[in-house]
Amino acid sequence: MNRCERLRQSRLYFVTDIRPRLEQLLAAALAGGVDMLQLRDKSASEAELRDAASVFRGLCDEHGALFWLNDRPDLAVEFGADGVHLGQEDAPPAEARKVGPGLLLGLSTHTPAQFDAGVASEADELSVGPVWQTPTKEGRPAAGLEYVRYAAAHGREQPWFAIGGIDLDNVRQVIEAGASRIVVVRAIRDAPDPRAAAAALRAALEAGPPPAPAPTDPDLTPPDGSQGQP
Repeated sequence: MNRCERLRQSRLYFVTDIRPRLEQLLAAALAGGVDMLQLRDKSASEAELRDAASVFRGLCDEHGALFWLNDRPDLAVEFGADGVHLGQEDAPPAEARKVGPGLLLGLSTHTPAQFDAGVASEADELSVGPVWQTPTKEGRPAAGLEYVRYAAAHGREQPWFAIGGIDLDNVRQVIEAGASRIVVVRAIRDAPDPRAAAAALRAALEAGPPPAPAPTDPDLTPPDGSQGQP
């Protein structure tokens, strides 16, 4: 299965920095159902990123998952990553494509206009959010569930992931708004049992939104408006 097909099938995307017991954390997340990992650590040196990337790459290969690096297409190529994730202030996808022609390209979006531009760009996947304010994106106002609904209505065939403050307490709200893929950080990274947290999030995604209530046939409704005997 090629990278693009694996991306289309992915549902649960885990982003983390470099931290103690990194290998155990990543292994637990993957065992719980994560199918994409991103290494994001803006304070790390290139040497530290290189060492961490070898852990990410090895575990992703073992579990058939995709490995992403944040911000740096040059290092993504050097480290053998599957993709690079770009922010709105980073190089545009077309420029990143020149650096790594074989890389998958992800792009953060925060508004409907940015989402529409992302769909029209060379990006292979988009993140949509932050749905709720989160300390991992300080100063970034929440885009809200309405933005998730916009992406669901206008995303066409573009893979996109809701992101920002999503956890086990609110993931169903995001799914009901139209998301079938999510990005999480703290919900797995800071969980007492990262594998169980990942598995619960995965189960919610696979369950999907609740079924719509069956329409009422007006011809079967009694004249007084009651629904008859239970």
